[in-house]
Amino acid sequence: MSDTLSRTPLHELHLEKGAKMVPFAGYEMPLQYPAGLMGEHLHTRQAAGLFDVSHMGQLRITAKSGDLRDAALALETLIPVDIAGLAPNRQRYGLLTNDRGGIMDDLMIANMGDWLFVVVNAACKQADTAHMEAALGDRVVIERLDDRALLALQGPQAVDVIAPLCPAAAGMRFMDAIETDVAGVRCTLTRSGYTGEDGFELGMKADRAETVARALLADERVLPIGLGARDSLRLEAGLCLYGNDLDETTTPIEANLAWAMQKARRAGGSRAGGYPGADIVMAQAEHGVSRRRVGLGAEGRAPVRAGAKLFADAEGRTPAGVVTSGAFGPSVNAPVAMGYVATEYATPDTALFAELRGRFVPIHVRALPFVAPGFKR
Repeated sequence: MSDTLSRTPLHELHLEKGAKMVPFAGYEMPLQYPAGLMGEHLHTRQAAGLFDVSHMGQLRITAKSGDLRDAALALETLIPVDIAGLAPNRQRYGLLTNDRGGIMDDLMIANMGDWLFVVVNAACKQADTAHMEAALGDRVVIERLDDRALLALQGPQAVDVIAPLCPAAAGMRFMDAIETDVAGVRCTLTRSGYTGEDGFELGMKADRAETVARALLADERVLPIGLGARDSLRLEAGLCLYGNDLDETTTPIEANLAWAMQKARRAGGSRAGGYPGADIVMAQAEHGVSRRRVGLGAEGRAPVRAGAKLFADAEGRTPAGVVTSGAFGPSVNAPVAMGYVATEYATPDTALFAELRGRFVPIHVRALPFVAPGFKR
């Protein structure tokens, strides 16, 4: 493994648990453990899995005025989300856009009462922070919480696992966010995650991460889960991976993420527009787009991977789109994928053909997600 890769605070624990380590977003990360990708995936769907997501960026944002609403309104000039209307102890999914309406990153924003807790993608955290500071530095203070770790406990039994270590967790709803103690360690705790299952994300000081991780793993219902199962779980849940399904050339409307823009930020809303690319995004919302993100289900057992071209005919004469994520879905016991197709092909059950090793294999547009969400509403 390259000496240039960073390591998370749980590196030694990963090795102890038999992880196969791989480079990912500048970090040495666990791909899988002895249970294997399939076992880890199914265990998370049935019980609980623990993910090390400490490579993600954690930011603390406060207003220089001392009024949190000022920080929220400042962020709204970069993000087409209702942040000012986000209640204390609640979290929301958001998107950083560029002047063309393209997505620079997707992120999570939580109102912690007197500060905003923002989690950004690992590969984007330096660029995101620089972008925010350049645009908002006169109005907010942005602190990169580089001395912290981030864990995700996911699965239908996650709440039963964490409740004895943190009684407050049991009463939380999906997208609640609080500061509390877990196994005696002070944490930011959100009832959220990226698997489609119920679960929690826990942020804490880096030197306390192993204490929390070992306390959770001491429960026989919990297995450590690597990047491989993390990818197949989020794909079955119809959730985007930045750099694959989202990038700076893709708008929220094309990505089918209009739901992430609340009424206040849409055309006619009380704070409509005002973010980079707003005119383009709002015009697309009104008039439509030429392509859309869709779910895709292939026949047989072989997954159709990212980059595969899609066609409207079995001979590959009429281009229809491209696959952006693809894997075998252990929960649905079939290949699953997502991609972008021309709008005329975006209706569920539309038959298409994917180029796979020189052949054109049947594939159908499917409604997302592939598995029903297990969130605690």
